Amino acid sequence: MRATKIFFLLTLILTFVLLLSSLFTMNERQQGLVLQFGEPKRVIKDSGLNFKIPFIQNVVRYDKRILEYNLPVEEVIAVDKKRMLIDSFARFKIIDPLEFYKTVASEQNVRNRLNANVISSLRRVVGTVTLDELLSSERSNIMDRIKIEVNSAAQRFGIEVVDVRIRRADLPEANSQAIFERMISERVREAKEFRAKGAEAAQIIRAEAEKDRTVLLAEATRKSEILRGEGESKSIAIYANAFEKDSDFYSFYRSMQAYRNVLGEEGTTMILSPDSQFLEFFKDSRGKSAN
Repeated sequence: MRATKIFFLLTLILTFVLLLSSLFTMNERQQGLVLQFGEPKRVIKDSGLNFKIPFIQNVVRYDKRILEYNLPVEEVIAVDKKRMLIDSFARFKIIDPLEFYKTVASEQNVRNRLNANVISSLRRVVGTVTLDELLSSERSNIMDRIKIEVNSAAQRFGIEVVDVRIRRADLPEANSQAIFERMISERVREAKEFRAKGAEAAQIIRAEAEKDRTVLLAEATRKSEILRGEGESKSIAIYANAFEKDSDFYSFYRSMQAYRNVLGEEGTTMILSPDSQFLEFFKDSRGKSAN
């Protein structure tokens, strides 16, 4: 009876151990393979509880996240024969665990493969551009070309290269000063160009303002001439009406205006004949000049 209990207890413990050995979990950041004697039997990409044959099968886990690899600083030569020290990095993720296991098996191995591929593409692509292009806004397009090349070669490892970037591009000490002076000259040229564009814009604004001023003055002059003409027209009408009613008074009034305009100016000297029509209203009733 005692032996039976011991056997039952051992059986229960063994069953529990076997059950624990057959269960495993994958979290959201993991994917993996179930191997049997080193041969892949099942690919697991979803998280959760999974089963395997105890002691016969084992599990290899890989990271689902984007992984980063810092490449060693590499000296490359641009198409214009300028040397540069390139500090770059690559980001990749494992998209096919089975192919990854068959070709490289581990992250360290794939990093070694990436190192060779990235450096090769970096030298090849940078060798087709100038130093100025690499240091300008064209750098992003250049790195995209490198990424496309590296990703095409890396797909056979079951990975996807999502990014390749230059962290830093240094010049050898011998070239640094010359490049620095050239960059200063370029910035000076850009500053002059911006100032010229600003002066051009200011001139356009001043010209527009002057044109608006001329138009406004012309319009004001036109309206004033119209008003003056209307006033003179009304004045003539009034004078004509007055002349029709009393021609002698109208003549007298016009003569008084003429006297005021001529004699009202200080320092004016006139030499006239006593019989001048201009002095008509300075004569008495007998036609003689008044004293």
